[in-house]
Order: sequence, then structure tokens, then C-alpha cells
Amino acid sequence: MNNKLIKRPSERNHNQSRIVNIKKNYIKNADASCLINVGETSVICTASLDKRVPIWLKGSGKGWLTAEYGMLPASTDTRNDREATRGKQSGRTQEIQRLIGRSLRAALDLKKLKELQIKIDCDVINADGGTRTASITGGWIALSLLIQILLKKKILKENPIVDQISAISCGIYKGMEVIDLDYIEDSEAETDANFIISKSSSLIEVQATAEKGNFSKEQLNNMIDLAINESTVLFELQNSVINDEK
Repeated sequence: MNNKLIKRPSERNHNQSRIVNIKKNYIKNADASCLINVGETSVICTASLDKRVPIWLKGSGKGWLTAEYGMLPASTDTRNDREATRGKQSGRTQEIQRLIGRSLRAALDLKKLKELQIKIDCDVINADGGTRTASITGGWIALSLLIQILLKKKILKENPIVDQISAISCGIYKGMEVIDLDYIEDSEAETDANFIISKSSSLIEVQATAEKGNFSKEQLNNMIDLAINESTVLFELQNSVINDEK
């Protein structure tokens, strides 16, 4: 790791993430929900039950999980038109919601879900970097809250959740590996990366892109170490939210 004292715009240390706050049951009408705040990034995550699986899973005895992702027009400095107004989703939106779906399916035994489908919705209300990773971390909480309800109502006989999932961004900023990039850092970073991590087997997915020059294997390993260390903090926070009786 570059040992030079690099001053981050946020004045955080290289291994210091932003403050994370999570409020469960945020949306009254949702089956299960939470609001996750990662610094100035805020995402509403909901989980809904659909008793119909995709047609290609009918009769299989397996369930499914899918995800949708969107950003409110005023979630960024410059207003973005709603994608519904444009008539199609952007490639970025499709990529992110597929990532969320893949990541959270890794937490499930789909056979134990039976032929039920869970839909995760992640709506960004304020974007300051790391919206996809916040969506995954918050999405797992919404999923877990919904499963608790389904077990209590005896809609499910067994808990289909077999793993805990969180996600965090890292990057190389002015030659130093740093964790949890905000928008300013992300726009200036030489490399940005997203790590989806499970509690049982560490890495589920890694997305790393050199924006301004290549990065080394050592730098990638340093970012992985930063992400895995932070995941333990996120797992504890997720559990505290799930187990909070309030």
C-alpha cells in the first residue's frame, strides 16, 4: 500500500468508511423495508412477496428473487429524468439491478423458498457514491425482515436464508487504496471497485475498473482486505437492525 499521507476530500483515513445508519420498517405499506444511509447516500430498500414465480420455474419446486433499482430525479446534483419518462431503463440501471439480484440470491436456498418469488426494490433518494453497494447491504436487511414475517405467518416452514450479504466500494485515490468512495473520490479515482461479500465464503462478486491507469495484483489484494475488514462491521450492524425489537 502507498504509505504516503494522502488527504482524502472527506478527511477520512484510507481504511475509514462513512457512517452507516439503518432504519427498519421505513415504508408503511411495504411487506418489509429499511432506509440505509451511508454518509450522504440514502437508499430505500423494500422486499415484497409475489406468489407467482417466473414461468420457467413453474413446477420446479424452487423460488426466485429479483431486484429493481432506480434513482429519484433529484437524487443527484443535476436533475435526472425518470426512466419511465424516457421509455426505457439505462444500461447502468439494468446492470445494477442484476447485480443486486445475483448478490441476494446467493443468500438463499431457493428450494426452501418453494415456488414463491421475492422482489427487492432499491430506490435512491440521495446519491453521493456507493448506491449499488448500499442497495445490496440494505436489500439483505429487507429480505431478512420479510423472511421473518413469512416464517411467523407459516407461509414458509424453513428459513431459506443460508448466508449474510454486504457490499462496499473501494478504490485507488492518488495512489492509495481507500475504502467507501464518495462521489468526489469516485469521479477522481484511478481505480474504482465494488466488493460483494458473504459471511461464510468471503467474496461473491468483484467489480474493479482501472479508470486512469492499470492497478497491480497487490493493490487489488489490498482493496480486498479493506473490504473484508469492513464487512465484519456491516454484518454486525445488519444483525443489530434485524434483531432490534423496536
